[in-house]
Amino acid sequence: MSPATPLQPELDDVVSSGSLERRADAVRRIADLFVQGAAQFSSEHVKVFDSVLLRLVPDIDVEMRSELARRFCSLGNAPPQLIAQLAQDEDIGIAGPLLRRSNQIDGETLVELAGTRGQTHLMAISERPIVPPPVSDVIVRRGDRDVLRSIAVNAGAQFSQSGFSGLVRRAAQDVALVSAIGGRADLSSERLKDLLTVASDTARRQLIETAPPSNRIAINRLMHELAGAPQVCTVTRDFTAAQRAIVDLHHRDGLTETTVLEFARAFRYEETVAALSAMSGVRIATLDPLMAGDSHDPMLMLSKAIGFGWSTVRALIGLRLGPDRMPASPDVEEALHNFERLAPSTAQRIVAFWRLRQTMA
Repeated sequence: MSPATPLQPELDDVVSSGSLERRADAVRRIADLFVQGAAQFSSEHVKVFDSVLLRLVPDIDVEMRSELARRFCSLGNAPPQLIAQLAQDEDIGIAGPLLRRSNQIDGETLVELAGTRGQTHLMAISERPIVPPPVSDVIVRRGDRDVLRSIAVNAGAQFSQSGFSGLVRRAAQDVALVSAIGGRADLSSERLKDLLTVASDTARRQLIETAPPSNRIAINRLMHELAGAPQVCTVTRDFTAAQRAIVDLHHRDGLTETTVLEFARAFRYEETVAALSAMSGVRIATLDPLMAGDSHDPMLMLSKAIGFGWSTVRALIGLRLGPDRMPASPDVEEALHNFERLAPSTAQRIVAFWRLRQTMA
């Protein structure tokens, strides 16, 4: 007989006509029974507890459900359907303990939740004892600064090649993230070199200061290699003819998103930049280095501010790389995600700042 069986008559009464207080009290008593005997319960016992709690949990308050999650998150044989239900909760007070510690949440569920829930849920998942690559890939793509720092310092986080590359790319403007990545035990020489390549001088100095003594020799050696690498020659472009062509298009009402899309797909760089300049009010002298930079973000900002769709943005990414290079799929996916998440008002403020800055130059 299951330990919960003697409570069955009372439970039937509670479910049918019990107050919220009686339901919460019944859940607490059943949880007590389970926690006390969990180590001895068979799978059949667990099924009985699962069935009973599932009848009561939908009608108890958030505080009681949070208490259940905290009490069950460290148990290896907690009622599985209940755990699945609580882990899906949008309230982080309920889902959080399970997302951080429960070993009963499978990888597929974690990937789904990492892809659909907000930053607090991502933070909880990033703190799990083990974060497998399919899950960390999603976290790197969707996580904000704090989430990325959290998963970077988690020794149990495992990364695919593309996931780690994405983490390194996002460290370019984050000194703390550079230090977190640089302190990882699984940081290969190749990955360390990639990290140093994107890191600012400030981040590099801090990385040397905080790195274990065993890593400092490798860091210094790689920095010397980077310092001695040949510099890419700056391409001087003449936009005069392109500007005349764009002015003519504008006078004939022919300057549209379709025009920009056609220029970009044909790899007509000068015409594309001149058109973007005319449509945004940002000078070519400002746009040209942004287009030639290492990040796709300026193109996302500009396109969102003007009102372009993803097809045009995708063509602009291809234009930046040139006809002989294809953007990596993870890079395109990340750019699409960032573009969809970017608010037009945010993009417009940034472009307005570019315009203001150029008038003060």
